[in-house]
Amino acid sequence: MTNSGEITAGKILEAARQLIMRRGYSGFSYADISDAIDIRKASIHHHFPTKTDLAIAVVRQHREMFDTDLLTLQASGADALTQLRAYVGYWERCIADDSAPFCVAGMLGAELPALPDEVAQEVRAYFENFDKWLEEVLASGAKSKQLKLRGTAKSEAKLLVSLIYGAMLAARAYGNAELFKDVANDAIAQLSRP
Repeated sequence: MTNSGEITAGKILEAARQLIMRRGYSGFSYADISDAIDIRKASIHHHFPTKTDLAIAVVRQHREMFDTDLLTLQASGADALTQLRAYVGYWERCIADDSAPFCVAGMLGAELPALPDEVAQEVRAYFENFDKWLEEVLASGAKSKQLKLRGTAKSEAKLLVSLIYGAMLAARAYGNAELFKDVANDAIAQLSRP
């Protein structure tokens, strides 16, 4: 792929990401992407032959960015509480400034039964990866006595995922970005040792 081809593919991915976050998988078409970035549908098909291919690429890109951010955070030597706050802070900013009002994987997760199997697998892989990271952070925080877990790190990770994504949904439903911040920060505060 040429450099201009990479730029075009990047624009298509970004347009698809924005559409998925706002409308879900079933709520957009290649015509919507064509309109959003002023490109012919044939050009979109050249880079991503099917909508399934495009959705998989969007989820993989999202997961790669997430993994890179986590590695950077871990490499900084940040403790468990700082890592949790950084993750929540990222979504607070994205929801407040409307740059990412909902996680791509979360939006697709809500549509899981209706997604093509290949897309559903990528969404599950994203959540398994997120779960693993959360479990490691929570276990580390409990070991260092920074966090107090009510159950296992695994069960706390599942609870925190549910709270974070539920808070995203509630913030969207109520049209209140502060709601996400309040719920997510309260969940972390409950894990923090006094």
